[in-house]
Amino acid sequence: MTEPRLRVEHIDKSFAGVHALKDVSFEVLPGQVHALCGENGAGKSTLMKIINGLYRPDAGTISVNGAPAVIRSPQDAQALGIAMIAQELNYVPEMTVAENFFIGRTPMKPGRIDWARMRTEARQIIAAEGLACTPDQRLRTLTVSQIQMLEILRAVHHKADIIIMDEPTSAIAQREVEVLFAKIRALTAQGVAVIYISHKMDEVFQIADQVTVLRDGVVVSTDPATRLTLDDVVTRMVGRKLDQQFPKEAVPIGDVAFRASSLGLAGTFADVTMEIRAGEIVGLAGLVGAGRSELVNSVFGLEPLDQGEITVGGRPVKIKSPVQAINHGVVMLSEDRRLMGIVPKLSVKKNATLASLRKVIFGGRAHGRLEQRVVTEYCERMRVKTPSIETLIESLSGGNQQKVLLAKWLLVDPQVLLLDEPTRGIDVGAKYEIYKLMTDLARQGKAVLMISSEMPELIGMCDRIYVMAQGRLTAELSRPDFSQERILRYAMAGLD
Repeated sequence: MTEPRLRVEHIDKSFAGVHALKDVSFEVLPGQVHALCGENGAGKSTLMKIINGLYRPDAGTISVNGAPAVIRSPQDAQALGIAMIAQELNYVPEMTVAENFFIGRTPMKPGRIDWARMRTEARQIIAAEGLACTPDQRLRTLTVSQIQMLEILRAVHHKADIIIMDEPTSAIAQREVEVLFAKIRALTAQGVAVIYISHKMDEVFQIADQVTVLRDGVVVSTDPATRLTLDDVVTRMVGRKLDQQFPKEAVPIGDVAFRASSLGLAGTFADVTMEIRAGEIVGLAGLVGAGRSELVNSVFGLEPLDQGEITVGGRPVKIKSPVQAINHGVVMLSEDRRLMGIVPKLSVKKNATLASLRKVIFGGRAHGRLEQRVVTEYCERMRVKTPSIETLIESLSGGNQQKVLLAKWLLVDPQVLLLDEPTRGIDVGAKYEIYKLMTDLARQGKAVLMISSEMPELIGMCDRIYVMAQGRLTAELSRPDFSQERILRYAMAGLD
């Protein structure tokens, strides 16, 4: 019988009285892609962080290539041939591409860093992978998609025997997904074991050999992927059947709540005109680099527009900062919740009230009981899984962090919500809850603009879809005209 590359047995882990993992056993064989599925908070990332040495288990054992292993740090894991691509992009914006490639294995020569070798090797990797960057380029100048690809390539080029991929495709385009899958197949052909975590079920069935499902810190099942269906995995993940993937409802459509006329930002997008009516959910589709995120960032005042006009509720408004946007009833959920969403070292409560402090600080003092009550109410409404609203938000799963950020904006009571990849990196159960929330917002007469790279999501939830390519709108589609093929054709307009 083939010896597993990695085996964990009877792992237990608790945080502040919350049992995150309960008697978890798991193994992955050489040359195997073993998918790990579960809702946010099911324990997937906790288990991977134990394997990577970021956490110590309260009980249980780990073996690597048949030998007992004690992993106290990521350096220990790396020495054992384990590499990990984390779910959240933790990067230093001022670090160069070359420095990022060689974190933890900086080339040295007597007494100092071998910068020449570092740049040369980085340049070779960049050329081999066809990346659109240079070794000396700062990470802050790259897109989320580019940084994600760098994280993936760094793990691959460490020549590890075991690679953990936690939501590796959450921020990359479909063509980059295909490149990644080709790399995974090449790695497994060489005997590398891959642990693959994804909430995109189509990917799981496309790449995985085995599938293990976790729920509430417990292993529910482990089966060959060929013996499972999508419904099997989803039902085991959430503990119930989801009767409808996209809970879209027909609601009364009101007057124009938001209108953008001839918006432009030099070198990024131009001549963008669109409108959203009260009660509408409008999608914004396009390939990575089309200018979608840059557009909503400018509308929200993060990078003031060069030209164009915005009206909210029929009134012309000037938005040159996020504060002005919020004051005019426009809020934005960023695609990068780590960089532009959460404040990691603040509690769930403090993150939730950051944008609406006037509601809990007035009359010369902070009203703690009111803040406690309001945040508790919204967290219960959003089904945020947290030990307490006093818990640091950084300790929550990605999906629960996203729910807290949505609660933050709901407390503002906005007219217009700009949601940039609102379901990126979260599980099917949490996605369903966010879809229901979007439907509730539409029913209340809010105007919602949703950017998504998942076309089924746009088709399932939107009343209309605008498509962008190369910084310009190329189409406006109504529901009867929705199809993935049509959206993709317009998204590729003008591309060779």
